[in-house]
Amino acid sequence: MNLSGGIIPPLVTPLLDQEKLDEAGLERLIEHVIAGGVHGLFALGSTGEGPSLSRRLRGEVVRSVSRWAAGRLPVLVGIGDTSFAESVGLARASAEAGASAVVVTPPYYLTYSQEELLRYIERLASESPLPVFLYNIPHLTKVNFTAGTVSRCVDIENVAGFKDSSFDLIYLAEVIRLTRRREGFQVYCGPEELLLPAMLMGAAGGVNGGSNYCPALFTRLYEAIRRHHYEDAACLQERVQRIAKALYSVGDAASSYTRGMKAALAHLGICPDLPAWPLLPFAPAEKAEFAARFGEVRELWS
Repeated sequence: MNLSGGIIPPLVTPLLDQEKLDEAGLERLIEHVIAGGVHGLFALGSTGEGPSLSRRLRGEVVRSVSRWAAGRLPVLVGIGDTSFAESVGLARASAEAGASAVVVTPPYYLTYSQEELLRYIERLASESPLPVFLYNIPHLTKVNFTAGTVSRCVDIENVAGFKDSSFDLIYLAEVIRLTRRREGFQVYCGPEELLLPAMLMGAAGGVNGGSNYCPALFTRLYEAIRRHHYEDAACLQERVQRIAKALYSVGDAASSYTRGMKAALAHLGICPDLPAWPLLPFAPAEKAEFAARFGEVRELWS
């Protein structure tokens, strides 16, 4: 199934405990975002806590997302790992499950040169049975795909696109400029606060965490930009930013995004707020603060 731009939620992974997937919660989440008009599903990304899950649980997530998607939308799977063999293994398992593409970060922990990253992507793309999207998120991986390296990756046949979560619009603009020469190569914006300017520069859409809990707001924003309704788009982007500011800043700043995302879904009755270990759910005082903030911004996405 082809992906041609739009809003792709980086799906939260609902958990009942640290090794038990909440299947019912995952089904509710998928139906919720599809009802909101999204254009694809991304499992095991940063928002989905992919690197924190066991190999067994990651495989279960891939099979479950593909099963519940039931061919209605393209399914992308995050396969980033410190081990090349693990990434390739998950790419093959994703193909067997019926996914449409895989998404890979630079291997994290050790620091690699750009030449080493290029060789890594060349080999991964040749061994992956699915198209490969590059995923730049240097504040978590420590390693950055430079714009020049992304441009070189465009010439690799099985590399299909790029997602950027660097929060650097100058960098993103350069990537978009350098990759335009290949028709169909898609560039996506990760930070929801930057969706409007990113799309104005030529991004194909967004892989935005907030589209887990208010997907219709994001698809309305996407359509407003695509149709050149810029006044409406500016108003919708402001709503997105107000919601993000309210819900992703409770408690410890390092984990407030992940915990806030799951807390929002819990408030909607979609899934529990349990994050993957070692993250902890909000403490009682934090829960009370989050509930108050959630109530203040809930009307912004109706």
